[in-house]
Amino acid sequence: MNLTQTFNTSNPIIGVVHLLPLPTSARWGGSLKAVIERAEQEATALAAGGVDGIIVENFFDAPFAKDTVDPAVVSAMTLIVDRIMNLVVVPVGINLLRNDATSALAIASCVNAQFIRVNVLTGVTIADQGQIEGRAHHLMRYRKELGADVAILADVLVKHARPLGMPDLATAVEETIERGLADAVIISGWATGHPPSFEDLEIACAAANGTPVFIGSGANWENISKLMKVADGAIVASSLKRNGKISEPIDPLRVAQFVEISRQVAAAKQNL
Repeated sequence: MNLTQTFNTSNPIIGVVHLLPLPTSARWGGSLKAVIERAEQEATALAAGGVDGIIVENFFDAPFAKDTVDPAVVSAMTLIVDRIMNLVVVPVGINLLRNDATSALAIASCVNAQFIRVNVLTGVTIADQGQIEGRAHHLMRYRKELGADVAILADVLVKHARPLGMPDLATAVEETIERGLADAVIISGWATGHPPSFEDLEIACAAANGTPVFIGSGANWENISKLMKVADGAIVASSLKRNGKISEPIDPLRVAQFVEISRQVAAAKQNL
């Protein structure tokens, strides 16, 4: 994956739009209009703050379906992502939780979104949804069948889960790239809002051997200067929200401050 070609920078910051509960989810509020308006506000705030990309997640649909979401969720996500892409000029991606990568890819193909995030591309993971199996074989063939130019950003040892068999991080990264054919990999802490360790990022970057490595959780003002010394980019949500709380809306000022710090780190890396 050529990050500069996709995001117009070699060290992209991707902001997250956490959608309010969608139709058929346990906390669905009954108004898709309200969901769309909140999503548009957050996407606009992220773009105004200077992020290099935006990823849209059905974050508040928890508890999540394990593999395949309801068709109403796919329909709503398609509509919302299309609306966001008409509002912003930065690349837009999709994460369809918990692991419906096939539907995410289908949506991206239809609306010309540039990338998707896949929580479990290869291997077997035990999560609160039960046992989740990677389906790289099916997903990559489906992408070929669709003729979709959509990048696959894949989590390695994904958060809120434990791998079956406990592979070491370097091996997991290598297999996700070489056998799963991921275009980039994502390294997170153990849960939302918790960062990966600097050492894990070093291991992952060495094993990735040039394939982009993203920080997938927990990046903030205090740690981004250190973590971005090894990582290629970051996917950021909690620290960009009002008071740093996951349930609050995006704060454009916090976005701008975070992006500015990240760009300073990126510039320093390029000057080394």
